[in-house]
Amino acid sequence: MLDGLKNKLRKFLGLEAKPDAEDDEAKAKLKQEIKSEVEAQSKPAEEAKKAADAAAEEEAKKEAESSEQISKESSTQEVEKVADKPKIGYIHMSGCTGDGMSLTENYDILSTLLTDMVDIVYGTTLVDLWEMPEMDLALVEGSVCLQDEHSVKELMEVREKSGLVCAFGSCAMTGCFTRYARGGQLAQPKHESFVPISDLIKVDCAIPGCPASPEIIAKVVVALINGDMDYLQPMLDMAACNLACGCDLQTNVVSKALCTGCGTCVLACPTRALEMVEGRPSHNKNRCIKCGACTTHCPRTWFPAEQIKKDLGL
Repeated sequence: MLDGLKNKLRKFLGLEAKPDAEDDEAKAKLKQEIKSEVEAQSKPAEEAKKAADAAAEEEAKKEAESSEQISKESSTQEVEKVADKPKIGYIHMSGCTGDGMSLTENYDILSTLLTDMVDIVYGTTLVDLWEMPEMDLALVEGSVCLQDEHSVKELMEVREKSGLVCAFGSCAMTGCFTRYARGGQLAQPKHESFVPISDLIKVDCAIPGCPASPEIIAKVVVALINGDMDYLQPMLDMAACNLACGCDLQTNVVSKALCTGCGTCVLACPTRALEMVEGRPSHNKNRCIKCGACTTHCPRTWFPAEQIKKDLGL
């Protein structure tokens, strides 16, 4: 077929002898024959190409559908996995944000907790979400200012939308140094009354510390997840505790002859407001920031004196 086509081309181009009678009409006829033969030869190739393209497109479509199905299944499994995690929220009131920094800046200690065991669903600096969702546990940092209507309202909403509310750190638990505020400060001069969150809402547990250490944060949350009530009992007892300074330690422990002179309170004080004098803690009021660390760490603070008296018949 190719040889015949070549011959016709040679004739058309005048490369072979032609009869004298050949004219333009013969050339046109020959041209049309060449065109028809070229189209006839190219048609099968075009059809084969179209078939191959169609098959490739169908295969790509099947692969895309398969990938989409796998993606949907993976997404569903991930959603179910996340849905099973306890939902935790972080709410900041009035304080130095030290407890929040313990939570976020110690990722090497808390990585397993934050990524595998819980789902943080709310937090001013942690989650891009404005409306407060339902939460299993709310970690509330800072005391609440009675002159700040927004903070009071937010705290009430936290109680309404949380299964458990935890006073996160000393400011939330006892008021800490915010108790010294009397108003007139540059940022908010009208904010002059700060109280522990337990003064306004029911608190289920407390994590002490100024700030709370990442280790105790992890242990308390894991205990809550596992329902370890033995470990949580002191934190539950501290929920309603608003003892704020070394004076309370003197009144409730030393003056009642419960102190053993172990020095735990002195070691726990972040400002060295306590020192051991003749085997007993001595309190320096000028250094005390009312964080409550001494009281919460003292092993005799939770000493069941009344139960012992009852058992002994005293």
